[in-house]
Amino acid sequence: MAQNKNPKKHENILYSQEFKLNFCESVGVDWKTLGRRLNIEDNFLELIDQDNNKTDAKAYSMFTTWIQMNENPTLEELKIALRNMRRMDLIRKIDELTKTSNLPESAYRISVNKETSNSPVSSTKFSAKKDISEICTTLKSFYLTNYGKICEVQPPLKFPANVDLLHKFVDLCIVDAVNTQTDAVFSVERKEFLEKQMRYTPISYSEIFMKEKSVTLISGIAGIGKTWLLRKCLLDWSNGLIWETVKLVFYLECRRLNLCQYIGNINELLNFFYLDIINDFDISVHPALFIIDGLDEFKYLNELINCSSSQNYPIVNALTEIQKYKYVVAGRVYAIDKYQSISTEHCDKINIQIMGFNESGINNYIENNVLEEKKDVVKATLKESAIAKSMSSVPFYLSSMCKIISNSKDFYKNSFLTMTDLYANIFLYFLQKHIIKNNELIYQLMENNSNKKYIINICKIAYQLFIENRVIFSKEDIQTFSIDFNKNEENFFGFIERIETNNGYFYQFAHLTIMEFCASVYAYNCLSSEEIIANEKLRSCLSMICGLNKNQNSSLKFLVNLNPLKKTCEESLFLFFIFDRLLKLYRQRYELKGFQLKTYYINLFIECFYESQSSFTDEIKLIVDKQEWSISIDDGKTSYKTSCENYFVNHYFKSGRKLSWLNVDKNILSDEEKNLLIQCSTNVRNVEFRCPIKFEGWKPKDTIEVLWIYISDDLITKKDFEENFLPWINLCERLSLELHNDIDFIEEIYKWIRCSNVKWLTIKYREKEFYYLDELSNFITRKKCLIS
Repeated sequence: MAQNKNPKKHENILYSQEFKLNFCESVGVDWKTLGRRLNIEDNFLELIDQDNNKTDAKAYSMFTTWIQMNENPTLEELKIALRNMRRMDLIRKIDELTKTSNLPESAYRISVNKETSNSPVSSTKFSAKKDISEICTTLKSFYLTNYGKICEVQPPLKFPANVDLLHKFVDLCIVDAVNTQTDAVFSVERKEFLEKQMRYTPISYSEIFMKEKSVTLISGIAGIGKTWLLRKCLLDWSNGLIWETVKLVFYLECRRLNLCQYIGNINELLNFFYLDIINDFDISVHPALFIIDGLDEFKYLNELINCSSSQNYPIVNALTEIQKYKYVVAGRVYAIDKYQSISTEHCDKINIQIMGFNESGINNYIENNVLEEKKDVVKATLKESAIAKSMSSVPFYLSSMCKIISNSKDFYKNSFLTMTDLYANIFLYFLQKHIIKNNELIYQLMENNSNKKYIINICKIAYQLFIENRVIFSKEDIQTFSIDFNKNEENFFGFIERIETNNGYFYQFAHLTIMEFCASVYAYNCLSSEEIIANEKLRSCLSMICGLNKNQNSSLKFLVNLNPLKKTCEESLFLFFIFDRLLKLYRQRYELKGFQLKTYYINLFIECFYESQSSFTDEIKLIVDKQEWSISIDDGKTSYKTSCENYFVNHYFKSGRKLSWLNVDKNILSDEEKNLLIQCSTNVRNVEFRCPIKFEGWKPKDTIEVLWIYISDDLITKKDFEENFLPWINLCERLSLELHNDIDFIEEIYKWIRCSNVKWLTIKYREKEFYYLDELSNFITRKKCLIS
């Protein structure tokens, strides 16, 4: 660090601990104004504000930051800043302190009281000749004392809440990230995230961290739990549970490293953050591990990746030097994806991605963070709402849902009935609690036209950037959409976050799904149905746009009719046009045999139908009757998609219609899938099974036309066949059956079919095909003769 090399350091009273403490006690509430006068940037002042509770502690942290960021800070600079603030009393205070100061050299050491700063530096002094075991013990004690609580981030990001990490840590779902890195955070849509939850096999915490890998890269979307995991590692190392051969572990946050651009090597960096613990100790010959948190927040990430500008920004050299040791780096997916390019030489490396809480983690979070009288409501909501259940794995959503439920006097379980409901409730909750910040109820807030204008503005920004596929943007970009942004910038924080880089500030929405929801609100309020369906960029938003049309008895009613210039059309006509267009696109793809796109459009139609909570009007019946409908139950389907199909099928049957096909390719069914199977079985023409199913306590009752059972790869027992398939065979008129060659109850199958109502038959068994029962009977007779 530059000031460490200054031979006049100890002659400067600014480095005196007594001077700093006395001066900062006098600054008072003007600490932030003084910080700005001393050219400390606002984002650093916000960090200081977050990390300290008392005003004198904030002033102290600000003052030491100014000293650390300048090579040779002077009293004259400080006095000029105070003179511009018209704080002549503080100038007189400085004169008094300089006259009475006569301190020994040790008093001038840069030191920060641990009670006034979230920093490892403490007021306790140690001998410069400490050995490695003493430093190790001190580090562990520091982490156990200071890192047992963590800030649980919620929008806006500068208003965290302390969570007891040691006793309230929840299990995270960790997966191998090799195949996920290309899914950079900005491209992960809601549907893809839900599918990912099913597609990847979790890796246990112990499997990853009990083994001492040279390099561990941890990626994940914002708010998914990366920092929780790193702090958990610190506590476990301090308790001797992981990394047993590592003597020293140092935790560094990139947002704080941004303050240290002139520090060029590891020892200086550690003396900056851990001065009173290591006290100039040389760590180079000892086994150490570095934890770097928030890589995406590092101002000089591009310089680090490209190994450039190290002369201008020595901190890049320091972080490059860390690669000589064992290290753990965590950040958003796109940042870790970039960082991989400079860590390729390590073969002893693991690359993992955080997918949120696992089931145990969700339950633990509820137990430890929800009021006792609200726990049952939260648990019931997660059980009954497929939407809430699916999204509860993301800490951001789970925390939001728990707080919404806990803060509501009359919470209704259908508040999270659809995905649109979930987003709308979160949007309005943060608008109420963190943006407008008053005690008015939502309906009262939305009676204010200025609040409506605010929502339209934030949604317009989201829409314009969303359709341009731009999730990182500048202030100038925003100002082209909202002329009021410059003077009301702070009001947008919460939905939008500002991040500082070497090239200045850039902005992004706190979460992609929030941006998507805001874009949907704008489209619904300001575009016609023709414009919406014609814009392919809005396809991922289409179900939420339709969902906003369901607004009579939910919070969604506050997010529609925000634009007085748009003519309100009847609900049925708005939905009819979108539904009709989707089914036309489906039929076009069907004729062209474009299976994937065909499936996409039919699934999107069902999702839109569900989100809008529509019924079968006369207009919808007309367009639905133009094609045949089928339902599949398989391993690739999310619980959300199953809920959509359950809703559609229920209304389809109520309207007197019958499914063409039911396809089952899954043996163990969830409750939602069982319900879907039961519904479909009562009103379907053709049924196809491609694996044995396990479904106790229920049997089909309604006649079906054709039954396909393709289980040639499954060696099934007689009992399972009789329980799972015989009830279906007894209800069908035509049967196609493919059996495993090694089943030994073909004679029983023959008897069962002979007693059924099957009028048409094909059976494949042991490389033979039978079309008549007599053929099968002759085969069985010959088989018996051969055996005898």
